[in-house]
This record gives sequence, structure tokens and C-alpha cells, in this order.
Amino acid sequence: MNEKILIFIITYKASFRLINVFRKIPINFFGNKNLKILISDDDSEDDTLEYINLIKEKYKSNVIVNLNKKNIGYGANIKKCIKYAYKNKFKYAVMIHGDAQYDSKYSAKMINYLIKNKDLAAAVGSRMMNKTKALKGNMPVYKFLGNIFLTKLFNFCHNTDFTDCHTGYWAYNLNKIEKKTFNKLDDKFCFDIDLRIELVNKNLRIKEIPIETFYGTERSSIHINYALRFFFKTLKNFLYK
Repeated sequence: MNEKILIFIITYKASFRLINVFRKIPINFFGNKNLKILISDDDSEDDTLEYINLIKEKYKSNVIVNLNKKNIGYGANIKKCIKYAYKNKFKYAVMIHGDAQYDSKYSAKMINYLIKNKDLAAAVGSRMMNKTKALKGNMPVYKFLGNIFLTKLFNFCHNTDFTDCHTGYWAYNLNKIEKKTFNKLDDKFCFDIDLRIELVNKNLRIKEIPIETFYGTERSSIHINYALRFFFKTLKNFLYK
């Protein structure tokens, strides 16, 4: 594998779960001199920094750390990582969440799929290609049902056939996606859906790959606002594109 690859892990109060993320990244990735791992923390107020330091000490030159001095938001944190990727001429990048909700073992599969299919703009992990496994992974029922409804709405409005429009597990082909595409995306939690809309509108291909997921006991407080914003963004794009 001679392509320059960036794995970036976005963290906010990830704590010990970050260790689990690293343990599941395919070990052969660490032997690749063209691979770098960037951890970008969005001003966590817990013990996340302690775990970041432990990882940095163990993996040394393979790992780069960015610590935001203030909380800038989910989308803005991703943009910083993407900016780093373009600046350092990485051809591919994969985003992993530091809370271990998405199994990092799929990162190699997603990148390899892009390398073998260079016409693809992105590969995304779908939790809903196997709905039984999604529920077994403790996906809350309201998220499960909401995902189905809002994904069907997106497919209807954009003439697509996605199974999971709300995944945060993305691998990007930076040769196919222009840098400026990322700059205009949402700085908060609608970053991923904004990107999906942009790529679909530009007729750039997105490939779904089945993944497993795991939800812990913590519950998000952003689901209602996100669902409403997703709903109106999708309809607005459908009506005015």
C-alpha cells in the first residue's frame, strides 16, 4: 500500500473508550510508513487527555495530536483534520469517532475499497444494512426508527438508495472531493448530511459498507435538533436544487 493515508479520530469526552478504538485498528496499518493517525480533541473536560498521552507514548511517530483550545463543534473539528490532510497531500482519509460507537476494525476495509475503486468519492459504514445487528448493538429504538424514516425521506428526495444516512463513519477519497466542498459544510452535527447532499448533487459516488455498532449507556442530547435540521435541509435541497 503506497498511498498516503490519514486516519483521524475526533474526540470529545471519549475517556477510556479511546483505548478501545486504537486496539481495533488493524495492526498492519501501523506498519505502513505512508499512514499517519491524527487525534483531534475538541476541548474535553474529562480525563480524555490522559488517554491521548498514553496512546501518543505507545505509538510515538505514528500518532499526531491536535488539542483545540476551545470547543469548536463536531463539524469544525472534522474540517481541521481535513485541512491537515490536504495540506500534507494525503490521498485518502478515514474518520473514526473516539467514543468507540463505530468499530475501528472496518477502517482498513473502507480505505482499501476506495483504493480499489478510484471512481468512488467516499465509503461510509452503514449500521442499517443489518438492522438486527444495529439493535443488538444497543442502538436506541427511537434512533433506529428515526434513522429509517429520515433515510427514506432522503432517498425519496434525492433518488438514492442508501440504508443509513446518519452514519458518522466516513472514508474520503481526497482526489475526488474538492477541498472547497468541505469548507461550506456545517460546523456542528449536520456536517455529515451536508457532505452527503453535496456529493449526491455533484453525482459523486458513495459506497455503503456494512458495519457493526455499539452504543454505551450515555445518551445524546442533540437528537431532536439534529433530526429537525436534517428534515428541513433535505426538503430544502429537494425543493430548490
